[in-house]
Amino acid sequence: MSSLNFENLKALAERFVSQLLQKNYDRAASQFDDQMKTAFPESELKKSWQRLTLPAGDLIQMGVLQTAEMEGHRIVSVRCQFELAAIDVQLVFNNQGQISGLSLIPSKTEYHPPEYVDTSTFREVEVTIGKGKWAVPGTLTIPNNSSDNTEPFPGVVLVHGSGPNDRDETIGPNKIFRDLAWGLASKGIGVLRYDKRTLKHASEFTEDIVSKMTVKEEVIEDALLAVNLMRETPEIDSSRVFLLGHSLGASVAPRIGEQDTDLAGLIIMAGTIRPLEDTILEQFTYLYSLAGSMTDEQKATLESLKVKVARVKDPELSEGVPSKELPLGISATYFLDLRSHPTKEILKNLSLPMLILQGGRDYQVSPTQDFQVWENELKSRKNVSFHIFPSLNHLFIEGKGKSTPQEYGVEGHVNEEVIEDISQWLKKFE
Repeated sequence: MSSLNFENLKALAERFVSQLLQKNYDRAASQFDDQMKTAFPESELKKSWQRLTLPAGDLIQMGVLQTAEMEGHRIVSVRCQFELAAIDVQLVFNNQGQISGLSLIPSKTEYHPPEYVDTSTFREVEVTIGKGKWAVPGTLTIPNNSSDNTEPFPGVVLVHGSGPNDRDETIGPNKIFRDLAWGLASKGIGVLRYDKRTLKHASEFTEDIVSKMTVKEEVIEDALLAVNLMRETPEIDSSRVFLLGHSLGASVAPRIGEQDTDLAGLIIMAGTIRPLEDTILEQFTYLYSLAGSMTDEQKATLESLKVKVARVKDPELSEGVPSKELPLGISATYFLDLRSHPTKEILKNLSLPMLILQGGRDYQVSPTQDFQVWENELKSRKNVSFHIFPSLNHLFIEGKGKSTPQEYGVEGHVNEEVIEDISQWLKKFE
C-alpha cells in the first residue's frame, strides 16, 4: 500500500468525510491507525464533528481543498461548505493509507462589503432580544444624523429563513442580512438583525422540544420582540417600523403582521404562499433533475418523499405521527401549526402595506407559482407593490442559467437594485 499516490489518498479522504456526513462514525474511525484509535476514539470523533456541524446548517458542497507533503507526511484537506460555515477536515495519512492525524478546522470567510455600502454613514450597536432562557444577541445598525437630517429614521427588522441562521443569514461566503442592513443603513434606514434561537441555543433543543416546536417558537416570538425593541430605540421613528422576511421569514410575515397591527408594513422576499410540503417536494424534484436523468436511488427517494407529503396532507394527521414518516423529519406538530394558519386566509384580513420581491432564478420559491399567487391575492390592493428580478436567485444574488446549491458557495451580494427598490418603497411613508 506504500505506493498510494495523492489521487488514492484524495478518494480515501472524501470517503472518510462522506462517512462523517452520513453519521457512520464507526466506519470512519475504522480508518484510523492504532495510535489514532486510542487518541481519537469513535465517541470523541462523533462529539467533535457534531459540535462543529450541528450549528452549521445543511451541506452545500464538499470537495478536496488541497494536498501537501511535509516531513514525510502526506496531508489531504477536504472542505465542507455548509450553509452557515465552512469546515476544513485535514487528514494525515501513513504509508498504509491509514489516518494518522486529524484536524477539524472551522474556516472563517472574510466579508467584503458591496460597492453600494458606505460604512462612514452608520454605526452598529450590540443588543439583546428577549429575556431569560431564549434571549438572543443582535445588531442594531443606525444611520448617522447629518446637519440636514435630525429626524428619527425608519426601521426595518430582518427575519430569517429556515434553519439555525445567524444574524447575517450567512450562507457559504454570503451574508445576505449584512448586505441588507449595511445597504439600507447607507440610505438612512435603521436595521435590526439577530441570531435565531435555534442557533444561539442549539444545545437546548432536545428531541422532545423539537417534536413540539412550531414556527411560533422558531421564528415568530423573537420577531415580535425584535419589533418592540426597534420601536423603543430613540433614533428610530416608532410609527415607521417595518418587518422584512426572507424565505420562511417572508412566508410567515403576514402572520407576524396579523399579531402586531402597529407594524408600518411588510417586505416579503422570496416567500412561499403554498404548503411547505409542496415546496419541499418541488425542490427535490428540481435538484434531482439538474443532471438530466435521475439515478435509481434518487427516484426511490422521490417516491418515498411523495408518500411523506401525502401523509402531511392527510386530514387525519395527528401530533402522534412520527417525524421520520414526514418530509425532512419535520414534526407533525410543526406541519399542523402551519396548516392551521394558511397565509391566503390571513391575507384576506390584513390591510398592511406590502412590498413583494422575487428572484426569477429562484428554485426554492417558485417565481411562477408562488410569486403569481401573491399577485393574484393582492393585485387589487393599492398599498401593495410587486417586483420580480429575472436574473436573481433565492439569495437575491445575480447569476446566469439554472440556479444550483453550488452557486450559494460562491461569494456574491444582494443586488443593488433590491436595496434601491426597498429604500424607494420606504420613502413613501415619510
